[in-house]
Amino acid sequence: MSVVYLEKITTAWNDASKFVHVLHNERDYEQAVNLLDNLIDVVGENEKHPLASLMELIGVLIEQYEDSHIQEITYK
Repeated sequence: MSVVYLEKITTAWNDASKFVHVLHNERDYEQAVNLLDNLIDVVGENEKHPLASLMELIGVLIEQYEDSHIQEITYK
């Protein structure tokens, strides 16, 4: 990977990291859910959409947060 490529990633990451990061609290979680909702509206089921992988990544981050922080409701 070239230094120029890393410089481009760094520039893009400065903005993206405000939205794409490990979720540590309820605020992070709510922002991620909101972002995912917006991505779903734009991407839909189009797996070839440029933002499809971002939608998948945000979904994974949300799922990990829910698994760690949200108690599962059990019915008896």
